[in-house]
Amino acid sequence: MNLCLFDLDDTLLPLDSDHAWGEFVISLGWVDEPSFRCGNDAFFAQYKAGKLDVHAYIEFATRPLRERSSDQLAAAHRQFMQGIIEPQLRESARDLVRSHQASGDLVALVTATNDFVTAPIAAAFGIPSLIAVQLERDARGSITGRIRGTPSYREGKVQRVEEWLGAQGVSWGDCERVTVYSDSLNDLPLLEKATDPVATNPTPALLSVATQRGWRTLNLFT
Repeated sequence: MNLCLFDLDDTLLPLDSDHAWGEFVISLGWVDEPSFRCGNDAFFAQYKAGKLDVHAYIEFATRPLRERSSDQLAAAHRQFMQGIIEPQLRESARDLVRSHQASGDLVALVTATNDFVTAPIAAAFGIPSLIAVQLERDARGSITGRIRGTPSYREGKVQRVEEWLGAQGVSWGDCERVTVYSDSLNDLPLLEKATDPVATNPTPALLSVATQRGWRTLNLFT
């Protein structure tokens, strides 16, 4: 069996869906623009530096969601998909996903962005298995502002993939080849689990590591 794991933001998408969702929330008038943008940008900078406090970020990012009904959230996300995400779904990225699926690989999308934002995006790529930051919900199904389980960020991505494989009665050792596509040095722990790591639209930091280690590089959007 072969395993293929895709990062999402700046890998399959030429944008960061998490940060873009924050900007979209601002456009809806759900938050105070100056203060929310400042926070959204600051957390994004933390992420890019590999120093994100993911629990603090989720508490911040979900505040406007916790004030809306499920119908309001669903309608807003449809608008987000139509206006922001769908125009950025490139055939080069879709074809890459399809090629692994056609080869019979076990495919998953593994992202540090939360499941509320990314579930419809995974569906748009035709990837049924999503490993994302899981938003905790209360007995009524409302978002609490906390994370359920291990965040799929940095080393947490490796743990979450192991849990996902284990639920299917599979381990890393059962996979003849493991391909991982990512743009970010944040995913170095996951890339190091791969037999075929692919630095995809890589940041300068990841490109440097990939060059040193002889990893394949891929640019999907040029």
